[in-house]
Amino acid sequence: MEPRISLITLGVADLARSRAFYEALGWKASPASTAEVVFFQANGMALALWGRAALAADAGVDDRPSGFSGVSIAHNLRSEAEVDVVFAAAIAAGAEAVKIPHRTFWGGYSGYFADPDWHLWEIAHNPHFPLDERGNLHLPE
Repeated sequence: MEPRISLITLGVADLARSRAFYEALGWKASPASTAEVVFFQANGMALALWGRAALAADAGVDDRPSGFSGVSIAHNLRSEAEVDVVFAAAIAAGAEAVKIPHRTFWGGYSGYFADPDWHLWEIAHNPHFPLDERGNLHLPE
């Protein structure tokens, strides 16, 4: 299997609310979006929003009560100042502050917010994982 992630799909309770939240952060919905699913281009991959019950049914699993899912999505930035700007924009768009940005034990700067469906996002500056000119992360070799 090639080490690649093509699409991350978030199960959401209210598709219109979630779409509005991500659009308030500056994400642009793709024309491929429909009334049932919204797609956003994110560099070489995509983020999708789909009704939580529909996503569970598609996977053939029970839609269990919400809570911590054991997953977070990270958005790395080039500086601590950028972390603060993006974090503030997320809160202004309706996110819940989970952990205010701060200097970390690993030498970076990060914080967490939860989107309207409580999907955790880490907003981080990691000086050990540089971003290229297009914003792609490259792990050290």
